[in-house]
Amino acid sequence: VQLVESGGGLVQPGGSLRLSCAVSGFTFFSSYDMTWHRQAPGKERELVARITSSGSATNYAASVKGRFTISRDNAKNTVYLQMNSLKPEDTAVYYCRLALGYWGQGTQVTVSS
Repeated sequence: VQLVESGGGLVQPGGSLRLSCAVSGFTFFSSYDMTWHRQAPGKERELVARITSSGSATNYAASVKGRFTISRDNAKNTVYLQMNSLKPEDTAVYYCRLALGYWGQGTQVTVSS
């Protein structure tokens, strides 16, 4: 099983980024919840957003609610994180996770002017 994140980068405060996480080597992607997490320097990894297997339900950390949107395309074995109104405190390495415990390698998001 391989999870590959992409879409990170440097963005100014107030800007947007869309992260993608492509899952390969796993037949039952559509049967499992997916989550996005992030880890800032010197801090513990935290849960950012969760989406159920069908995509019918989502939930978010209080710090990103109303600004971030998690979605998935089960036909493409991919989960997304749309991040709007980015703040410097959103700077972190972002990871996706398959509910069975598989992690991606992470993608850096830096919010700075």
